[in-house]
Amino acid sequence: MNQSFVYILTNKFRTTFYIGVTSNLAKRVVEHREGRGSAFTKKYILTDLVHFEVFSDINQAIAREKQLKNWHHDWKVNLIKEQNPSLETLDY
Repeated sequence: MNQSFVYILTNKFRTTFYIGVTSNLAKRVVEHREGRGSAFTKKYILTDLVHFEVFSDINQAIAREKQLKNWHHDWKVNLIKEQNPSLETLDY
């Protein structure tokens, strides 16, 4: 069974967030850190993984990504702080 991930990246100041979905979290985070992830993450230097969720169904992961992208900034911060109170960069 393949796993899918919804993840949130941020910058060193924790002011801007990027939400994505992938089947290979480690590879995708490396791509973002090397500037090959997306134009948005490259422009705003969003390289720190602060939150991720695991799904067994890619469709559920995509639905969750769309849901989170519609959330207000404060809601995203609160979600991240539930599992990562100090907004530390996570290992994957």
